[in-house]
Amino acid sequence: MRSALIVWGGWDGHDPEECAAIYRRWLHEDGFSVRVETDQSVLGDPSINDLSLIVPIFTMSKLDNEHAKNFAKAVENGVGVGGHHGGMSDAFREAVDYQFVIGGQWVAHPGNIIDYTVDVTRPDDPIMQGIPASFPYHSEQYYMHMDPSVEVLATTTFSGEHAPWTKGVVMPVVWKRRYGAGKVFHCTLGHRAAEFDNKEFATIVRRGINWAARD
Repeated sequence: MRSALIVWGGWDGHDPEECAAIYRRWLHEDGFSVRVETDQSVLGDPSINDLSLIVPIFTMSKLDNEHAKNFAKAVENGVGVGGHHGGMSDAFREAVDYQFVIGGQWVAHPGNIIDYTVDVTRPDDPIMQGIPASFPYHSEQYYMHMDPSVEVLATTTFSGEHAPWTKGVVMPVVWKRRYGAGKVFHCTLGHRAAEFDNKEFATIVRRGINWAARD
């Protein structure tokens, strides 16, 4: 049986507990044994090397450097990582080893909650199959600092309305990557737990975490 660790906490504005419950239900339904923790120091536990998947939902906060190195080594050795929005890509801002694994770091969301469009760039990828080529979304539009080595599956284009210097910037929204033997999946959508009611978002994330998980 595949095994997953959900670790949630940090800033409450991203509904980490509610999101953790959604992931826990999905993972149980998809045949995982699931462990849920609320202390980020679990990422420093050597036992995480035996997991199939880690789902971080821990906006901001701090992660000890040695714990970040243990997390990165576990992924390098084959543990998968998957998740969404700031719970994964605005987590542990000072932990560069963690950020190196994830492949992108949040820096801004001009205009805060706005309407924008998500464009699928890899409709042939199993994670994206059947998802509309473009679909509207209402949430924070994440502006990221990105690792150019990621494989981008969907993007969004900034209008410049809320930050004129960003006009025309095409930014990754969904990506996957390899980090050593491990697989990493991320989607920047999902500011609040209610957004899991969006069919496109929920489908992409559920497929993505299953893709990332080590068999």
